[in-house]
Amino acid sequence: MHHLGRAAVTAAALLTLAGGAVVAAPAAPAAPAVVPFPSIGWQQRNCDYDGNGFDDVLTGAPGATVNGAAGAGYVTVQYSSSSGLSTTSRSLLHQDVSGVPGGVETGDGFGGAVASGDLDDDGYDDAVVGIPGEDLAGLPDTGGAVVFWGSPTGLHGSDSTWLENGDLRADAHFGRAVEAARYFAPDPADPDADPRDSLAVLEDDALLFFTLTPGQTAQRPTLSEQRVPASDFAPAGSGFEFRSLTHGNYNEDSWADLAVSGVTTDEQPGAGTVHVLHGAADVAQLGDGGTFPGGPAVVSGDWDGTGQDDLVVGDTAAGAPTGGGITLYLGRGDLSGLEPEPAQYWTQDSPGVPGTAEPGDQWGAELSAGDTDGDGHPDLAVGAPGEDIGTVADAGAVWVLRGDRTGFSDVGVKSFDQQLADIPGTAEKSDRWGGQVRLIDANKDGLFGLLAAAPGENTGDGFVWVLPASSSGLVARGTWTYDGARLGAPTADARFGAAIDE
Repeated sequence: MHHLGRAAVTAAALLTLAGGAVVAAPAAPAAPAVVPFPSIGWQQRNCDYDGNGFDDVLTGAPGATVNGAAGAGYVTVQYSSSSGLSTTSRSLLHQDVSGVPGGVETGDGFGGAVASGDLDDDGYDDAVVGIPGEDLAGLPDTGGAVVFWGSPTGLHGSDSTWLENGDLRADAHFGRAVEAARYFAPDPADPDADPRDSLAVLEDDALLFFTLTPGQTAQRPTLSEQRVPASDFAPAGSGFEFRSLTHGNYNEDSWADLAVSGVTTDEQPGAGTVHVLHGAADVAQLGDGGTFPGGPAVVSGDWDGTGQDDLVVGDTAAGAPTGGGITLYLGRGDLSGLEPEPAQYWTQDSPGVPGTAEPGDQWGAELSAGDTDGDGHPDLAVGAPGEDIGTVADAGAVWVLRGDRTGFSDVGVKSFDQQLADIPGTAEKSDRWGGQVRLIDANKDGLFGLLAAAPGENTGDGFVWVLPASSSGLVARGTWTYDGARLGAPTADARFGAAIDE
């Protein structure tokens, strides 16, 4: 297989929230599919950059000093095999690597967000790296992103493409979140001809979709800003700021759907809200999939086993319950998408959940889905980076809720932190263990282990812990760790693990 020409990745649609308002005009529902399309959440990962059939890991260290530029940032790529996750088969990428657009600058934050998808439909997944602190045209923090194209030998700076918003604005933070999936067709007139993924990119107040234009050979992206209708993300009288993204198939058609989270601003700041957009053949016809309270963390997966994705929202924003919580919304099993009312709601005070809800825990600030025990149901990793361990403030911890036909069970809930005997290290103030979580089946044995990052470890250097899986779920015994240094990267104040591709 081969890449299409490194065509410009073109912005196909823009949602903007000027003044907190978005023009609302829900699109007509798509025609029913003959055969329901399955879940595309945790079961179908899209992070195999070298095409060997095993999921690789993309990790951001946006605080790292690179060639003297503090906070320039980098990403590491770890290539997996039947032996599992590797620390020796790896790549280190930043803006001073030959071929990568731009150059390292103080405060760029390269790796502040990461995502994967096959943007050119060549069988090799591609990596997208957000650079929300990038300065362009003399404007601070406009933001940018770089696409690294997958190949039989993985990712390389010499095969990369620059992305930006064609309408540059100061403090827009383009690339603060990125997510790739098949939201629409490059050619709506022939939607089945080109199954490539498209890319969703967040700025603080705008959502843009990009797609690779077939046949185009320009190296630099050409932006075409087509505004599309969307519901108002913000409550009346408030502004809105985007935070995070997740995709799934919530309405059983052939297109990926996108959940977009954010928080209110202005007079009543900080309240979380999540809005769902249903995919469609034409980007101009993305549908309104509903608005849900909570956030800003979101993750997708088929928890009730219907073959249709469900949505979990982590509620740690203003107005959240003490310590935070999570809410599960189930797919209805038809084209209408997610149920408007939650199926389950969990906090640390729920039956079976270890610990006690306390202010500042941030239980639900990070989420990841994967089957840790091989029973066919995804389990949920819940990060609480603000959890105090004993008298140690903000040491952080991770919980795993086991999935079943109802969603989550109160039986077998586990919690992990650095005070456990089999977890290397010691709980320290502001480690923020669980600041990023990712469940991954690196060796493809059907059991998902846990990557638990502590971006605050060693006063901001950052570390990642690897917890193995078993038929009884995750276990602490056998846990091992790595940091940037083990991958040949700078460590000081790197915040290694601040972003890990889900």
